Amino acid sequence: MPDHSPHYHGRQLPIVTISILLSGADGRMGTRVAAACLASGGEFSIGQSCDRARAASESGPRCDVIIDFSSDEGTRSAIDTANRLGIGLLVCTTNLSAITLSHIEALAASAPVMIAPNTSLGVSVLRRLVRDAARMLSKEADIDIIEQHHTKKLDSPSGTAKSLAEAIGTGRGKPLETSRIHAIRAGEIVGEHQVQFTLQGESVTLIHRAQTRDLFARGALQLARWLATRRPGMWTVDDWLDERLALVQ
Repeated sequence: MPDHSPHYHGRQLPIVTISILLSGADGRMGTRVAAACLASGGEFSIGQSCDRARAASESGPRCDVIIDFSSDEGTRSAIDTANRLGIGLLVCTTNLSAITLSHIEALAASAPVMIAPNTSLGVSVLRRLVRDAARMLSKEADIDIIEQHHTKKLDSPSGTAKSLAEAIGTGRGKPLETSRIHAIRAGEIVGEHQVQFTLQGESVTLIHRAQTRDLFARGALQLARWLATRRPGMWTVDDWLDERLALVQ
């Protein structure tokens, strides 16, 4: 698979267009990913798109990676497409079933795969901060996650809230109780995640607010560019963040 990295030995290289196969193109996020590609100045393009009415074609334009914002069923279709076309898969769909997750793990044996319930750089940083705070405050603090989304969001708690709970569990060495995760579905809230550490006489609160869904589309494109250059295996947003941190040090 070609290396699309924009830098080599410290030199800026010409931008190579990444061709995206967009799964869930007719959805709320699919339309924003398509718009972000158009606004990318040639850095990204939509090679093919598929949704409930259209399937990807082997005879269509060659794509570098699949971005999937669909449904549990749509993700399984994207897995089959990635396997058929021999390209990587970025799964941004949440609330996946156990059987779909098992299919994703199987695909990772032959293709680069990433599950990213939230593609925001800010949320990636928040998970790190939450993990470290849980490590330092677990003996003294009650820990709660409060997440808010629009009324049309189906899964509750959100995939991001679950990933924050995992980060807390990693930091303090034991899982966060599900009763400490509080979900609110109201109005048109794009997304807000708050982690509160309550101690005796004080509290520490870490919070991320998404102001537009476009940030998730832009984040998905950056993750897709990175994933397209990886070897087969199961990759995480933390792997991408580790490389990003190494580059700025």
